[in-house]
Amino acid sequence: MICTQCGTQNPDNGAFCVGCGQSLQAAAPAPQYAPPQQYAQPPQYAQQPPQYAAPVDDEAKDAQDNKLMGILSYLGFLWLVPIFAAKESKFAKFHANQGLVLFILEVAYGIVNGILSAIFYAISWRLGSIMGTILGLVYIGIAVLAILGIVNAVKGEKKELPLIGKIKILK
Repeated sequence: MICTQCGTQNPDNGAFCVGCGQSLQAAAPAPQYAPPQQYAQPPQYAQQPPQYAAPVDDEAKDAQDNKLMGILSYLGFLWLVPIFAAKESKFAKFHANQGLVLFILEVAYGIVNGILSAIFYAISWRLGSIMGTILGLVYIGIAVLAILGIVNAVKGEKKELPLIGKIKILK
């Protein structure tokens, strides 16, 4: 370090000049620091990383795409529509099976109801009308099963119907 007062060479860690006694700390110029450099971001980090879509669940997509087919399955003989229109859909096939079983139940019960009503009317018109009313209440149960199936199809669920849900006709 060189003294600014007398020009004498001093050791770098000295506090005072050895020639004149001048304080070297006050005489030493303040060190000049370069401001930190601003580095440009590399191009791959300059933009947001690409956003990837969450993996799509195939069953959920199948259910979303075939809700209408599931609903049609519970409306009488319209269970045929999903069998032919959505052959590859497991969701549509499940509800078509449920609708087919419900349709068979409706037809079979209609036949049994007709026969029993005819027998009771042959015995007495009063007995026939009472039994016809009682037997007709079963149709309300069938309608409730159809509504449950439609609600499950709208929700995108493959939920078996009570009492008849375990029967598999369509594979």
